[in-house]
Amino acid sequence: MTGTKPAVEWLSSVAPDPEACRWEWERNPYGVALLPAGKAWDVLILPGELGYPTLDVLTRVLDRPGPVLVDFGDARMGFLVPPGTAARWVGTGIRTAGDGTWIVVPYPGRASAGGTRWLFPPDGSGTLTDPVLLELAMHEAAAGLAGREEA
Repeated sequence: MTGTKPAVEWLSSVAPDPEACRWEWERNPYGVALLPAGKAWDVLILPGELGYPTLDVLTRVLDRPGPVLVDFGDARMGFLVPPGTAARWVGTGIRTAGDGTWIVVPYPGRASAGGTRWLFPPDGSGTLTDPVLLELAMHEAAAGLAGREEA
């Protein structure tokens, strides 16, 4: 678990009470905490059927994308992007979490008993997914999906 310490510190730094956040992760049977978006990151939430192909495109371009969450049976995928992205996002069918919203965040070092888990946990460095690259990857993924539907 020593490799998760930087990630835990980075994530909990946005909590109103970072110590209470860490306590919640350690003692909550679901292994999750509620954290405010819009401080160190925003979240772009894609439907799973678009999220997975988008992640495939991203991982072909990048060694490692920024942190990526998935929840509720892979129905939704959340990409952590720079703060302010949610306020500027105009794409349809994509939900956003930015300033004034809260997200369920699992502990980065172990599997969550709840419905949310990390596909790519944060490494503690503050690396986020570039929203321009994410948008381009979404377009490529959507075009691939449309091509399969036509065939």
